[in-house]
Amino acid sequence: MGRLYAMRRANGDWFALDDRGRFRVPVFSSRWGGMLARVSHPGMLLFKPAALDGRALEELVTAGGAEDADFWLVDDPFTSLKRGRSLDRAELSLLVTTG
Repeated sequence: MGRLYAMRRANGDWFALDDRGRFRVPVFSSRWGGMLARVSHPGMLLFKPAALDGRALEELVTAGGAEDADFWLVDDPFTSLKRGRSLDRAELSLLVTTG
Protein backbone atom coordinates (compact mmCIF):
# COMPACT_ATOMS: atom_id res chain seq x y z
CA MET A 1 0.00 0.00 0.00
CA GLY A 2 1.26 3.48 -0.81
CA ARG A 3 0.82 6.60 1.27
CA LEU A 4 -2.29 7.21 3.34
CA TYR A 5 -4.09 10.53 3.56
CA ALA A 6 -6.40 12.24 6.04
CA MET A 7 -8.18 15.53 5.54
CA ARG A 8 -6.65 18.68 7.03
CA ARG A 9 -7.51 22.39 6.99
CA ALA A 10 -5.01 25.16 6.35
CA ASN A 11 -5.01 26.03 10.07
CA GLY A 12 -3.88 22.49 10.93
CA ASP A 13 -7.21 21.07 12.11
CA TRP A 14 -7.94 17.47 11.10
CA PHE A 15 -11.32 16.36 9.80
CA ALA A 16 -13.17 13.90 12.04
CA LEU A 17 -16.79 12.87 12.34
CA ASP A 18 -18.49 12.79 15.72
CA ASP A 19 -19.61 9.21 16.31
CA ARG A 20 -21.43 9.18 19.67
CA GLY A 21 -18.68 11.09 21.46
CA ARG A 22 -15.77 9.42 19.64
CA PHE A 23 -13.84 10.86 16.72
CA ARG A 24 -14.02 8.92 13.46
CA VAL A 25 -11.16 9.96 11.19
CA PRO A 26 -11.58 8.90 7.55
CA VAL A 27 -8.32 7.79 5.94
CA PHE A 28 -7.84 7.48 2.18
CA SER A 29 -5.43 5.33 0.21
CA SER A 30 -4.78 8.11 -2.30
CA ARG A 31 -4.77 11.87 -2.54
CA TRP A 32 -7.29 11.60 -5.36
CA GLY A 33 -9.67 9.58 -3.16
CA GLY A 34 -9.54 12.35 -0.57
CA MET A 35 -10.26 14.99 -3.19
CA LEU A 36 -13.24 13.02 -4.52
CA ALA A 37 -14.62 12.59 -0.99
CA ARG A 38 -14.20 16.32 -0.45
CA VAL A 39 -16.42 17.06 -3.43
CA SER A 40 -18.99 14.46 -2.35
CA HIS A 41 -19.30 15.58 1.28
CA PRO A 42 -19.91 19.32 1.80
CA GLY A 43 -18.56 19.31 5.37
CA MET A 44 -15.12 18.58 3.97
CA LEU A 45 -14.87 21.47 1.50
CA LEU A 46 -12.42 23.42 3.67
CA PHE A 47 -10.14 20.39 4.03
CA LYS A 48 -7.50 18.97 1.70
CA PRO A 49 -5.82 15.57 1.72
CA ALA A 50 -2.62 15.56 3.77
CA ALA A 51 -0.16 12.67 3.68
CA LEU A 52 0.08 10.79 6.94
CA ASP A 53 3.53 10.28 8.38
CA GLY A 54 4.71 9.65 11.93
CA ARG A 55 4.49 13.32 12.90
CA ALA A 56 1.03 13.81 11.41
CA LEU A 57 -0.19 10.66 13.14
CA GLU A 58 1.04 11.97 16.51
CA GLU A 59 -0.78 15.28 15.91
CA LEU A 60 -3.93 13.42 14.96
CA VAL A 61 -3.92 11.25 18.06
CA THR A 62 -2.92 13.86 20.63
CA ALA A 63 -5.65 16.26 19.48
CA GLY A 64 -8.41 14.12 20.96
CA GLY A 65 -6.54 11.39 22.77
CA ALA A 66 -5.76 7.95 21.38
CA GLU A 67 -8.64 6.32 23.19
CA ASP A 68 -11.17 8.72 21.62
CA ALA A 69 -10.18 8.29 17.98
CA ASP A 70 -11.20 5.63 15.47
CA PHE A 71 -9.66 5.48 12.02
CA TRP A 72 -11.52 4.30 8.94
CA LEU A 73 -9.90 3.34 5.67
CA VAL A 74 -12.48 4.59 3.17
CA ASP A 75 -12.76 2.31 0.16
CA ASP A 76 -15.13 4.39 -1.96
CA PRO A 77 -15.00 8.18 -1.50
CA PHE A 78 -18.51 8.56 -2.98
CA THR A 79 -20.23 6.49 -0.27
CA SER A 80 -20.88 7.37 3.35
CA LEU A 81 -17.73 8.21 5.28
CA LYS A 82 -18.98 5.81 7.94
CA ARG A 83 -18.35 2.95 5.55
CA GLY A 84 -14.86 1.59 5.50
CA ARG A 85 -12.44 -0.70 7.23
CA SER A 86 -11.72 0.06 10.86
CA LEU A 87 -8.06 0.58 11.74
CA ASP A 88 -6.77 0.79 15.28
CA ARG A 89 -3.93 3.17 16.07
CA ALA A 90 -1.26 0.45 16.03
CA GLU A 91 -2.38 -0.86 12.64
CA LEU A 92 -2.51 2.64 11.17
CA SER A 93 0.91 3.43 12.61
CA LEU A 94 2.34 0.30 11.02
CA LEU A 95 0.80 1.17 7.64
CA VAL A 96 2.11 4.74 7.86
CA THR A 97 5.67 3.78 8.79
CA THR A 98 5.97 0.91 6.30
CA GLY A 99 3.89 2.50 3.55
